[in-house]
This record gives sequence, C-alpha cells and structure tokens, in this order.
Amino acid sequence: MSRIEETFSRLRAKGEKALVGFITAGDPDLGRSLEIARQMCRSGLDLLELGVPFSDPTADGPVIQRSSARALDAGMNLESVIGMVRSLRREFSSIPIVIFSYYNPILAYGADEFYRDAVAAGADGTLVVDLPPEESDELTGEWGNGLDFIRVVAPTTPTGRMARIASNASGFIYLVSMTGITGSGGLNREEIARVAQDLRNNCHGLPICIGFGISTPDDAAKVSEFADGIVVGSAFERLIESSLEDENIAGKVGEYAARLKNAIVH
Repeated sequence: MSRIEETFSRLRAKGEKALVGFITAGDPDLGRSLEIARQMCRSGLDLLELGVPFSDPTADGPVIQRSSARALDAGMNLESVIGMVRSLRREFSSIPIVIFSYYNPILAYGADEFYRDAVAAGADGTLVVDLPPEESDELTGEWGNGLDFIRVVAPTTPTGRMARIASNASGFIYLVSMTGITGSGGLNREEIARVAQDLRNNCHGLPICIGFGISTPDDAAKVSEFADGIVVGSAFERLIESSLEDENIAGKVGEYAARLKNAIVH
C-alpha cells in the first residue's frame, strides 16, 4: 500500500479521521516554512499538502493568494517545493506528503521530470486543481504508480461525473464543501452531508476528505462526521500571515494543528 492508503487504513482501524493540512510552500520564506511544516507534522497532522506558489491561483481566496505572493517573493518555485519534500521526508518517514499545484508550474517543469523528481524526493501524491480528468493524460499518461493522483469533486458535480472522476483518482477524493474560493465562510451541514453521501455512493471506495471553509475546531468536528478526513488550508495561512513577526510562528501553527486534530478524534 502507498503511504496514503496506509494512513487511512490505520486511522479507520482506530475510528479516527484524518487531518490534512495545507500550507503554501515557502511562506513566508523557505526556512520558516520548513519549520512550520515540521511542527504541524509533530502536532498530529496526518497528511501534509504543500502548495506550489503560483502567480494566478484562481481557485484560492485572498489569504492563499497573498501567501503565494510572499513565497514567490522569497524565491520559491517547484524545484524548491520538491526540495522541501526531500527535507521533510528525511525526518518524517510515514506522513504522506501531497504536492498541490496548478498545471502551469508542472507544465513548465516538465511532466516526466516532475514525476521522477517528486517520487525520488518522497512525495506520495499530487493534486492539480485546474486539470480536469479529460485533459490529464498528457500529464499522467506515462507515469507509473509512484504518485497518487488526487481528484477534486465540487458540490455541483453530478453523480455520474462523480463516478467518472473517482475512476481516475487514487489516494483520496477531495470534496469541496461549497461553491466559491478557498477561505469562504458559511458551512451548510445538511448540504455537505447530502453531497458527501452522493460521493460515497460513487467513489469506488476511495477515502473522502472535505475542505474549504473549515476554520475552527468546531467546524472540523462537524464536517468530519461525513468524511474520512478534513482539509484545512486558509486557516493555517491566516495564522501564518498574522504571525509574520512572531519568533514562535511555527509553534503557533503546530498548536493550532493539535487543536484541530483533537476535535476530530471521536
């Protein structure tokens, strides 16, 4: 089994849900970003998503847009993100690491080169937010099984398309909890439950992780009832942004990760 499969299998056996944490790699700079990621992994994070900073992150709200700008200003690029994966893998042998990217940086890097270097660094999966399944063969067609390819399902996705998306996915399915951009507020518990059940009936047994709009331990606890895990990104980046001058920035993010994890341990 892949690290991602092993993680969900282990958590399922314990009756736990996964905490998936997203940060923009290199925000606010490479050194502090590495320490933030380390503290998150030490504080109960089950799976780490490293976002590749991009100049036009159209699916992301202003918080993550600003985090991308800070990381780009600090000189981060896809090669640096893969370097972060390599550094983290030396310390954390079992926590899955997913590279979260838009298509452009991978296209510029080279699809085969990205696969080779990401796998060699110890990455476990990738999520390419703006690449639909119908157009992804040119990226993944020659890849082996070294990287899980995580797919995204929206609340507006018809059930038939859910099944088609899931048939081309591995690792887990990322279910967006609402329409809009990352960091949006206003979780509708009943609607999330309905869409999650529809996806569960069509996801070929893949774990479901729900993200967008989860910003408090209470949010995490409520949404985790319908999923195998939750994804938190903007809340972490909001905390980073508000702590840029704090010498304990990594510790603060780690403490918040621990609070979120505690909220979803039933």
